[in-house]
Amino acid sequence: MFETLVKINCYSKNSIFKNIAKNLLEKFYSCEINCTEIDKSVLFAHHARGCTIVASKICENVVIYQNVTIGSNMKYNKNKNEWENVGNPIIGKNVVISDGSKILGPIIIEENSVVGAGAIVTKDMPANSIIYGVNQFKHKDPNYDLVFNTNMIDFRKIIEANKKLIEKYNNKNNGGTPQRRLTR
Repeated sequence: MFETLVKINCYSKNSIFKNIAKNLLEKFYSCEINCTEIDKSVLFAHHARGCTIVASKICENVVIYQNVTIGSNMKYNKNKNEWENVGNPIIGKNVVISDGSKILGPIIIEENSVVGAGAIVTKDMPANSIIYGVNQFKHKDPNYDLVFNTNMIDFRKIIEANKKLIEKYNNKNNGGTPQRRLTR
């Protein structure tokens, strides 16, 4: 249902259907998607829960995780009686935007970059970067994909790794005494 609502919201020519889809996305997924241009290949992880996406353009193969904000960073100049810093971000090709990131203003995130969890970005960022903190970046190692790759890991491997980590924690903090697990 989510993918269908996104398609209608972003690409339908029928304003009534677009409005219905917009309202349902907000009601069921707590997200708003309003872009001047958005490529059909854009992926929203976790059904874009908690996202506000208001962009100039989002290019091919972008992946956006939950609780992301993409939007304006305008300010009103009272002396000049006009708005400044007008416009919304452009997200280049193959960018991954991690959980809780904020990308604000008339800026460009160049292609093949990863915006780290919780990053705040208000300035242009170069291609092939790992973006973190507040307007910080470092160059990305071309031999690694971070956060997302179309060849995603089998969830059972994650569960196995989590169990090993829990065992390590329990052994370190409880002298090896197993903890009672919650059941659902």
